[in-house]
Amino acid sequence: MDLRWLYDFLAVADTGNFTKAAEQRNSSQAAFSRRLQALEAWVGKELIDRSFYPTRLTPAGEQFRAYATDIVRNLADARAEVSGGGAAKADHVRIAIPYALATTRLPSWWDQWTTGNKLTCSLMLGNVHDLGAALVSGEVDIAICFYGAQEPMFLDMDRFDKVQIETDRLRPWAARHLVESGQVQFPGTPRRPVPMLRYSPGIYFARLVEATIDKAPTPLHFTRVVDSDMADVLREMAIAGHGVAWLPDSGITPAAAEALVPLGGDGWSTDISIVAYCDRSNRRSVVHRLWAALKQTEPAPLHPVRKPAIKRKPEKADRPTAAETPREVH
Repeated sequence: MDLRWLYDFLAVADTGNFTKAAEQRNSSQAAFSRRLQALEAWVGKELIDRSFYPTRLTPAGEQFRAYATDIVRNLADARAEVSGGGAAKADHVRIAIPYALATTRLPSWWDQWTTGNKLTCSLMLGNVHDLGAALVSGEVDIAICFYGAQEPMFLDMDRFDKVQIETDRLRPWAARHLVESGQVQFPGTPRRPVPMLRYSPGIYFARLVEATIDKAPTPLHFTRVVDSDMADVLREMAIAGHGVAWLPDSGITPAAAEALVPLGGDGWSTDISIVAYCDRSNRRSVVHRLWAALKQTEPAPLHPVRKPAIKRKPEKADRPTAAETPREVH
């Protein structure tokens, strides 16, 4: 038995697609298929019905899935308990969460969740894809992440519970002194493009920002300054005056609220949610207690968001023509 076989099996069971599951496991499809065949040989039964598309499990596969999930979860629990210096397993929960929420929201949430509820936790920090994969494979008990209607997270909702914890908004921000001095005029012109602080390609927020720009009322003219996976990095770059960054309101710290100003109004923003997911088959009592507390989470107060800066009219020579579309200006 190779433990990788279990993770491979759970990946294909969740995605229903060999190609997507192999990509999720960072494996070639040929090697991925060989490992699944080795698992079936070890079990002595066919676990995957390959005569259907999307791929689905055989009755034996469905039965084995529950055992595989428990095995992976118990192994992760054992590792966490030993490496954590003997934390009590009965009161220990594993949470997957983006770095931005771990640093801005989790401290106040934890106060609410642990009031009268003895809990310890270990955190896995990552992007939406990694958090979802960790939940599906049983490496974590609960995954908390951003959720946008334009870019939903596709999970089997017959298997997972979902609860919305808070609402949030993703919008463009820039340093106050740049906007008030006219050094940044949003959404820019071909002659005076906006310096853009962007999310790296493939990041969840990058897709949300692209969708927001596509539906915006006017073209965006920009030049790229920096790409980063992390909203916190882009926020600090914006505070330092290096350009415009789309940031969630939940990530605007008190210092950022003083230094930054939102741009463009509602047409350039998108509403997002902060949601939690949990596997219905997870029978640990500590997870049930935390899930009940999650449902009672009170939204943390956002720092006051200042009114967008007054949009200055571009000079006549800078006005875009009707044929111009959003473009990165080099």
